[in-house]
Amino acid sequence: MGLTGIQIFKLLPKTNCGECGVPTCLAFAMNLASGKAELEACPYVSDEAKEQLAEASAPPIRPVAIGAGERVFKTGGETVMFRHEKTFYNPTGLAAVVKSDIDAGALDEKLKSWNALQYERVGLNLKPELVALKDANGDGSSFAAAAKKIAEESEFGLILMSDNPEAMKAGAEVSAFKKPLLYAATADNAEDMGNLARETGLPLAVKGDSVETLIALSDKLTGMGLKDLVLDPGSREIKQVFEDQVAIRRAPLKAGNRSLGFPTIAFPCEMADNLDMETVIASMLIAKYTGIVVMSDFKGENLFPLLLQRLNIFTDPQRPMTVTQGIYEIGAPDENSPVLVTTNFSLTYFIVSGEIEGSRIPCWLLIMDTEGLSVMTAWAAGKFSGDVVGMFVKKCGIADKVAHKNIIIPGYSASISGEMEEELPDWKIIIGPRDASLIPKFLKDMAN
Repeated sequence: MGLTGIQIFKLLPKTNCGECGVPTCLAFAMNLASGKAELEACPYVSDEAKEQLAEASAPPIRPVAIGAGERVFKTGGETVMFRHEKTFYNPTGLAAVVKSDIDAGALDEKLKSWNALQYERVGLNLKPELVALKDANGDGSSFAAAAKKIAEESEFGLILMSDNPEAMKAGAEVSAFKKPLLYAATADNAEDMGNLARETGLPLAVKGDSVETLIALSDKLTGMGLKDLVLDPGSREIKQVFEDQVAIRRAPLKAGNRSLGFPTIAFPCEMADNLDMETVIASMLIAKYTGIVVMSDFKGENLFPLLLQRLNIFTDPQRPMTVTQGIYEIGAPDENSPVLVTTNFSLTYFIVSGEIEGSRIPCWLLIMDTEGLSVMTAWAAGKFSGDVVGMFVKKCGIADKVAHKNIIIPGYSASISGEMEEELPDWKIIIGPRDASLIPKFLKDMAN
């Protein structure tokens, strides 16, 4: 059970310094108790207090890391039921199943095709994270061989699926460096699976036949000293899966039920007989709290919409997506190439840079930090005013890269040209088009 705000307050330094973002230590303590603040925000809390406050500052749903290397990811760590209350932190992991009796050559082809399913979107690389290796026949040697191959020869994280503790042990031993998820401890094998997870230090999935049985299994395994658990209530019917996922999310957040304070895993691959229907179910599970979704396969036409949905849901609504301030080379610009300036709102950058690329005219694109605001919003907020943009142009270093002093500003911010001329008396301020789609024609007209 977490500490109350008053109990936390007694352990804080009581300096009321405000460096945590709120004016008093009491207010910070209340935020900490309700999961609205992180303990690290207090720069003066003692080590002893940190130890005592660990439980109160931990997310109600424990974060669990799975995998290693490029595709390591965390699931869990959530603090709210609805994204608008704060944000969702760790995107749902997407996995596809492969059976342990698969031929080595066929496994190579499958991993290669799955690895190629990567998409660029607003500067992010969208891709699936996991392969779920399912024990096909209880043969520990073939299970271990496939686990070893996936762990060593692919970037994917790994879920080891077997109800045979001996086969699971063989697979875990050869792939432990990749930190796979062991699936699953049940009422029949909880002792053996729990001991294996404890010995190897690997996360363990827990499968019940209802939410109620999960509580008993979870308590038993945490009593064995295990902390990194992933929950499967065992439901495979759509309506029941939905109800169980919501119930498991609500229990730790609203009722303080630590027994269910772990991320979940669900299996659309066991709930439908075709990949399209699996995709529909997976979209529901991504929206409603599932930590890992396991499909029967990955195909571009099914995976891409799930990746986009996941991106939209797990983008912090309180923080606009941004790109880094600086000078961007579009094409291969030289000292005579045009110079354009705009804001660091991701969508603005990718639309503008895309239109410049489409014009086939190499350009210098100056991206100014406006805290992720678009041109019009940044101008209205005073973050893209003429003097501020002019100062940025002076300091960014573009003058050392070009032989001219012409700069193109967005048409929607034409009113800042006068202030820019005062800040940049040696520069010619050119007002560009109001719509990004007109940039190619504008650049070509300038070049003629």
